[in-house]
Amino acid sequence: MKKILATNPDNVTASVARLAVGIVIFPHGAQKLFGWFGGYGFSGTMGFLTDTVRLPFVLAIMVILIESICALFVLAGFFTRVAVLGIAVQFLYIMFRMHWKNGFFMNWTGAQKGEGIEFFLLLLALSIVLLITGGGKASIDAAITKGLNRN
Repeated sequence: MKKILATNPDNVTASVARLAVGIVIFPHGAQKLFGWFGGYGFSGTMGFLTDTVRLPFVLAIMVILIESICALFVLAGFFTRVAVLGIAVQFLYIMFRMHWKNGFFMNWTGAQKGEGIEFFLLLLALSIVLLITGGGKASIDAAITKGLNRN
């Protein structure tokens, strides 16, 4: 448990990566879970993921929870490595399953059939940073680690 939570409580770089991942991913999760930011909410997203994308029910729920709950965990720096691993695995799958065929670049001009993989590569790089460093400064992991080290 100590290794999973371990982080340098003075590492500002890890905190920047953590906040970037959390701030970027949480709105996607909030769309899926709550219907915020123009999303379809839980039932609409479940319908799309199970009927259109053809994901099994359990995987569809995991998609919603990873993008919402794991993103909140990453924002707070709580079990950062576990939460970011879920995010990384999910988006790695999405990158290869749905976006690889669209090439590298995002679809800024609308000229492609879909989005490329550049966003996902940046997200994966930040996730790898967090897997290595943990939550960093101002994270719950740092506070827990500090308490564990006192004992």
